[in-house]
Amino acid sequence: MAPKKSLLLLPLAALLLLSACSAGDSGETAAPEPGQPVVRIEPAGGQDLSPVTPITVHTENAGLTEVTVANTARGTQVKGTLAPDRTSWTSAEPLGYGASYTITAKAVDQQGKPVEQQARISTLTPKQQAEPNLIPAPGAVAQAGIGVGQPIVFQFSQPVKGDAAKANVEKSLSVVSEPAQEGGWYWIDDQNVHYRPKEYWRPGTTLKVAAKVYGVDFGGGVYGAQDREETYRVHDSWVAKADGNTEQMQIFHSGALVKTMPISMGKDATPTHLGAHVISEKHESYTMDSCTYGVCQGSPGYYRTQEKWSLRISNDGEFVHENPNSVGQQGSSNVSHGCINLNAENAKWFFDNLGLGDVVEVTNSGGPQLPVWDLYGDWAVPWEQWVAGSALH
Repeated sequence: MAPKKSLLLLPLAALLLLSACSAGDSGETAAPEPGQPVVRIEPAGGQDLSPVTPITVHTENAGLTEVTVANTARGTQVKGTLAPDRTSWTSAEPLGYGASYTITAKAVDQQGKPVEQQARISTLTPKQQAEPNLIPAPGAVAQAGIGVGQPIVFQFSQPVKGDAAKANVEKSLSVVSEPAQEGGWYWIDDQNVHYRPKEYWRPGTTLKVAAKVYGVDFGGGVYGAQDREETYRVHDSWVAKADGNTEQMQIFHSGALVKTMPISMGKDATPTHLGAHVISEKHESYTMDSCTYGVCQGSPGYYRTQEKWSLRISNDGEFVHENPNSVGQQGSSNVSHGCINLNAENAKWFFDNLGLGDVVEVTNSGGPQLPVWDLYGDWAVPWEQWVAGSALH
């Protein structure tokens, strides 16, 4: 058997050449001659690489027989795909954080002689990792689906630092609706980004949501912890319209008025917020405590009561719920602390028929507009302003 020829490793491209030096060789690396086998590994080496950097192997005048990308410490191997013509290989899964890998590519040249090339790389180690928490929790709406007003929310466990990082993160997020509807992302703050359509979701829409944030730079040494994919279904339309002038609430199912009920909203000192509210929680019985928004025991206006058939519509304590103490005022005056009060029969009906993502539109309450940051004040933002809230705008 003829002796193996020497292997030449070029650091920029991990280029393997089978070559022989003539007696007059000057020591300079010559370009590969036609027919010589070439194996290129990319990246050819390096430290602090992104774990989502693809690893590729390409050959010329040679066919790959084996490619391994092995975690140096654990010995586990990265999956990859070999092209049918055996001239290339591409990794099919990301690497781990803070790990070293040995890449080994084996091939045979056109004469059947074996050739081999290696490269070593290591990946970056984040200072912290950011989890892409998804709201609403998929398990809470798996069977019932979501209402037409439900925004899709990613709440990251670490802040995204800087406009460039927000742009990188947003590029990794997607919501695909079927049927297709115009929509966009809006950054509420450094940890919360919301997606909603221009108009309420169409009933029956399927939403495929993804956050491909693993390996994405959040700024300040923080990187995405893992990818996330979920699918939501939008159920039929339920929209309640509460009017402070008439003291009535009309409920529309699939666009048709199905019920009208007397209500009492927030009194002058604590008016109900204006605008579209979105139901986020349901409780058969719930403790209403004014201390949750700063009015604690010993302060004027403090209260703590147990209320039935309660559906949350804002984070500052607004609910639609039964209140037997205000039945005499329901339909005639606003006396609550900001909630929409109903009698027992109407509260139970409302609880049974409306759920997460359904809409309660409040008009003529005398209150301010529901802020965008207060749970789901998303619909208060005009579409042009919403689009401008994207980091990619």
